[in-house]
Amino acid sequence: MLIVKSSIRRFLPMIAVLVGASILSTAGSRVRAAEIGLKLFSEGYVSPVVMSPLEDGSGRFLIADQVGVIYVVDRDGKRSETPFLDLRERLTKINLGAFDERGLVGMALHPRFQQNHKFYVYYSAPLREGAPEGWDHTARVSEFTTSADDVNRANADSERIVLQIDQPQFNHNCGRLAFGPDGYLYIGVGDGGAGNDTGTGHGPNGNGQDLSTLLGKILRIDVDKAQPYAVPSDNPFVGGKGRPEIYSYGHRNPWGISFDRGGNHDLFAVEVGQDRFEELNRIVKGGNFGWRLREGSEGFNPEDSIHPLSEAPKTGAMGEALIDPLVVYKNFKGHRRDREAIGTSVTGGYVYRGKAIPSLVGRYVYGDWSRNFVVAQGVVLMASPAGAGEGKWTVEPMELVGHPKGLVKEFIVAFGQDTEGEIYVLTNGSSSLRGNTGKIHKIVPQ
Repeated sequence: MLIVKSSIRRFLPMIAVLVGASILSTAGSRVRAAEIGLKLFSEGYVSPVVMSPLEDGSGRFLIADQVGVIYVVDRDGKRSETPFLDLRERLTKINLGAFDERGLVGMALHPRFQQNHKFYVYYSAPLREGAPEGWDHTARVSEFTTSADDVNRANADSERIVLQIDQPQFNHNCGRLAFGPDGYLYIGVGDGGAGNDTGTGHGPNGNGQDLSTLLGKILRIDVDKAQPYAVPSDNPFVGGKGRPEIYSYGHRNPWGISFDRGGNHDLFAVEVGQDRFEELNRIVKGGNFGWRLREGSEGFNPEDSIHPLSEAPKTGAMGEALIDPLVVYKNFKGHRRDREAIGTSVTGGYVYRGKAIPSLVGRYVYGDWSRNFVVAQGVVLMASPAGAGEGKWTVEPMELVGHPKGLVKEFIVAFGQDTEGEIYVLTNGSSSLRGNTGKIHKIVPQ
């Protein structure tokens, strides 16, 4: 009996390796640096912010550059010489030589794009007539179609303005767009800018908690049933106490919203924090995600963003429970000497549903813009469910060949996903909108 036990103990390490290798999509499976790397896919952009597959079997993509240009890119990463759509003349004046959050920041193809050739963009237009005096610009969600005689070009004259939202400041625009499995268009909208959700254009309790404004929300509209749009009848505030377009609220700047291609097709959104925490949320209809009552899981003090309230609120003004984040990680601005701090501004990604890297399946792949505002130090991250997709998730830097602890020497602007569920990292070599250092890398097995 002792000999048998000794033999079992001797083979336990080998058994553990075999068992671990057989687990492909659970939180317990390990992702090793030797398994994953980054492969340059396309380059020559200023700051690529959206990557949408055309889903026509060609392997091509539409790539939106923040400066206002959309390109067609083939399966090998070669960019079309002639832009698919050029919106530069329609943008508000942006700071091309400095940091700016305005521009072309959202794009989504209609679910029936192959039939109706419609797509949607979110861009920063000049302040419209009748907007509050002294505000910065007007965010515009518009529908376009491709040219009748050339599907590789958009018809620039086909613009149909769907929705306009006046913005008090230049930052916290969000503007991320995604069509859900229900066929509706979801729109991420930041709290209007500045800091602490205070100041010009921010109500006494902040825009995130104010249900009378579209700022600080994720919206849900139907672009097919009415002009300029219809509101789905099951939106949480239809006939209620808020704007009917609102799907969820309590958001600061959800820079990245995406639906899981598998599982329960959940909607995930990240939340760029103020100074102390960055977070990842699973969005639910009618949910209050806390801003500016909370940052992460702490009580937020709008008069002193570095020092939280002694007690974190648990409910909103209507007595509704505030929804806790799936993942929270520390921001260097509020935790300067804390080794657990990861970055300064979260960048949303996708749940991996590809086939090339089985150990990533079911994990949410995303990143942080940079650990440093001046020096490019983006970090690729992954969040893993703690169990059967319920409760808190864990977060860790993704070990990549040549990039220990997920650290890349570029600013991570966005993520993309192709028709096979493989994920791409969109970067800018500069923190400003200058030059052509923008690149797209594919996450690949090694």
